[in-house]
Amino acid sequence: MGRWSFLPRTTAWVVRLLHPSFMAFTKRDWRGVEKLPRDGGYVLAPNHLSHLDPLFLSHFMVDHGVTPRFLTKDTLMTIKGVGRILRGAEMIPVYRATKGAADSLKAANEAVMSGQVVTIYPEGTLTRDPDGWPMSGRTGAVRVALATGRPVVPVAQWGPQAILWPYTKVPKIFPRKTMHVHVGDPLDLSDLEGRELTDEVLNAATDRLMDTLTAMLSEIRGELPTRPRVDVRTLGKPKSNYDELES
Repeated sequence: MGRWSFLPRTTAWVVRLLHPSFMAFTKRDWRGVEKLPRDGGYVLAPNHLSHLDPLFLSHFMVDHGVTPRFLTKDTLMTIKGVGRILRGAEMIPVYRATKGAADSLKAANEAVMSGQVVTIYPEGTLTRDPDGWPMSGRTGAVRVALATGRPVVPVAQWGPQAILWPYTKVPKIFPRKTMHVHVGDPLDLSDLEGRELTDEVLNAATDRLMDTLTAMLSEIRGELPTRPRVDVRTLGKPKSNYDELES
C-alpha cells in the first residue's frame, strides 16, 4: 500500500485508482495546510458546490496525511456498490429522516474525540445559489465542535463546479481546471464554549462559520456575492434521484 498505508483499505484502493487522473487532469491551488490542527481530532467544514468536490477535497486531505471521513447521508449507504465503498472507507452515516435524528451526530462526536478528522458540510447539500456562493448553514458542524470542545476548521473550495456545475450531469474536463482548496484558521467559538447548546447558540456559531466561508471564497474569486444568501430552510426536495448524490 506504500504511501497510502495510513488509509482504510477501501480508501487506499480508491485513491490509487483516482490520484493519477487528478494529478494529470487538474491543477491545484492549495493553501493554509499549516492551519490544520495537529493535536487530535477536529471538524473540517467546507462549502459544497459540486458532486465532485468531496473527491477533490479528499485529494487535498490524502496528500497532507489526513484520512477523508465525511458525514454522509444514510440513503447513500443503501445504493448498490456505492454503499459498499462508503462503508469500507469508514464514512459516517447521518440519519436525517428518523425520530432519532437529533442523536445522529453521536458517531461524529465519538470519532472526533478519538482523534479523527470528520468532514461535515455545514450547508448539508449542494448550494442552490445561482452563482455558487455558500448558502445559510445547518448546525451539525458547529454542534460537534462545541459538544466535543474540538476545533471546527473552515475550508473554502472553488474549481470543482467548473468541471461539474451543481445539478448538472455532463462534466467539462478540458481545458484543465484549477482546484482551489484554502484552509482557514479554526473558527473562534471561545465566547460560546461551555454554554448550553440552544438554538440561539448553535445558530450564532453557524452564521459565523458561513460568514467566514463566504469571505474566504470571496478572496479566491476576487468578488463579492451580489444577492442575499439562500436560506437552506426554504429549499424544496432535490429535483431528481441524481440530486440525491449529495454529502
